[in-house]
Amino acid sequence: MREPRWVGWARVAVLGGLTVFTVVPLYVMAVSSVKPLQDVQGAFTWIPSRVTVQPFVDMWTTVPLGRYFLNSLVVALAATVCSVVVAIAAGYAVSRHRFAGRGTFLATVLSTQMFPGILFLLPLFLIFVNVDRHTGLQLYGSRLGLTLTYLTFALPFSIWLIAGYFDTIPRELDEAALVDGAGPVRTLVGVVLPVAAPGIVAVAIYAFMTAWGEVLFASVLTDQSTRTLAVGLRGYASQANVYWNQVMAASLVISVPVVAGFLALQRFLVRGLTAGAVKS
Repeated sequence: MREPRWVGWARVAVLGGLTVFTVVPLYVMAVSSVKPLQDVQGAFTWIPSRVTVQPFVDMWTTVPLGRYFLNSLVVALAATVCSVVVAIAAGYAVSRHRFAGRGTFLATVLSTQMFPGILFLLPLFLIFVNVDRHTGLQLYGSRLGLTLTYLTFALPFSIWLIAGYFDTIPRELDEAALVDGAGPVRTLVGVVLPVAAPGIVAVAIYAFMTAWGEVLFASVLTDQSTRTLAVGLRGYASQANVYWNQVMAASLVISVPVVAGFLALQRFLVRGLTAGAVKS
């Protein structure tokens, strides 16, 4: 049956509106990042009268952006690696073994995503402070504490997603590896993981993006030395002035790793999310 003409026009209109909604803010950000501060603070012009790259130079000295960048990178990578490793182990066990409470476990893991993050802010703060007081292990104001915090939010969905992807992999592969003398660990590493690469990439991207742009917990559980990029951008606003051109320049720069990684691994992400969602 042929599609009505109005459906095609409606699709074009919706996609066009979404494109404008996405592109216009990015254009405003890019244009503002190459304007002098006086021009940014004045009436907005779509085409800059003066172009300068000085904001991209000054943004590194106005605030310690390099240190914030390093903190975000370390925390995001640590949270990603830990999420992937734990999710693979838990997801493989859930997918390949039938045990009492399996369905309840998956439902409970996924249901944790329903609770707002701010609900856990005060409990985590109190836990970190008391752990430091009684054991001497510093979690509050440290990269380790922030990494553990992000794991509490990335792991549930990661386990659910990777378990669903493992379910799409035929069990005959495991059985063939066992017949050849491979143990469970060798079967997982040598046979299952190469096939499950799209699901693993999807989990890694999700965990990294969750940690990279998080603001709420980073603003409370970090100090001056462990502050991340999402919180550090507030340093461009002082009592006397707001360096809007440097804010825009820094925002563009810190978006590059996420955008580049997403574009490079997009095809794996789509396959992983689709397979995990359909099977689960």
